[in-house]
Amino acid sequence: MSKFFKTVLLTGLFVGTTDILSAFISVYIVSGKFPEKMFNYIAGGALGIPAAIKGGTAAAFLGLFFHYFIAFSFTLFFFWVFPKFRFLAFNKYLVGMLYAVFVNQVMEQVILRLTPLPAGPFRLAETFIGWVSFGIVFGIPIAYNAYKYYRVE
Repeated sequence: MSKFFKTVLLTGLFVGTTDILSAFISVYIVSGKFPEKMFNYIAGGALGIPAAIKGGTAAAFLGLFFHYFIAFSFTLFFFWVFPKFRFLAFNKYLVGMLYAVFVNQVMEQVILRLTPLPAGPFRLAETFIGWVSFGIVFGIPIAYNAYKYYRVE
């Protein structure tokens, strides 16, 4: 396996894991309950929520696959565009935070609108907190590893 794909794969696995852990923790803090059907809900984007919830373990594994596929895809995209746009070599932390906002908006405004999943209400404070936490667990690690891989200081 090439160094590029190994770096992208490991980064994608890392950010996919930290993102889902963050989601589990957030739901638990808000509801006080462990979100045992979270992966089924993710699969609901393809199957519809009722079918995904009734789909049990198989649907949960499909949701797990979708989650990591999306995390890997956005990681690969960043690593692919990073050397093409010099302005991305500005500041890995700021670029990582902005990339997380970009990913969040692509997911909410494009990807999720193509699924049967319901759109959540827009709340400015929750959205901002979500962007910051997503930036920390997703965007910054991707940017950090891209800077490291491409030897940008």
